[in-house]
Amino acid sequence: MRSDEFYMHRALDQARLAFAAGEVPVGAVVVDANGVIIGEGYNAPVSHLDPSAHAEICAMRDAAACMGNYRLDDCSLFVTLEPCLMCVGAIIHARVSRLVYGAVEPKTGMVESRANLVAQPWHNHSVVVQGGVLAPRASKLLRAFFDERRRS
Repeated sequence: MRSDEFYMHRALDQARLAFAAGEVPVGAVVVDANGVIIGEGYNAPVSHLDPSAHAEICAMRDAAACMGNYRLDDCSLFVTLEPCLMCVGAIIHARVSRLVYGAVEPKTGMVESRANLVAQPWHNHSVVVQGGVLAPRASKLLRAFFDERRRS
């Protein structure tokens, strides 16, 4: 298995694709138990006309298609930004084993910023969480996107 930073760099690659497409630059990859990237995605709700097309959802859809199963047991999800309510629900439902994220999302983050939904005792699945991996790089990319938007 490669380092968390390696996989977060792959998620940042996806975030840069979102940036280039005019979407908020958030990227994600799903890694199986052998360290193979089996899913990838970036924010695309505007271009896909789909409010659920967040990076995490796109990457998990890709991984589920690869595995032939909606359950992503023994998989890790690497995402550049702390997940929102919708994405945390999908992560739990998909049975993702580990969530690794970069920057915190103070307004809508549901892992540490606004709430800690993954730690609630009523879930029938627990997710191991690691935050802050390459957070400065993820934050810098987000700031650059919104700075560019303000200038336009």
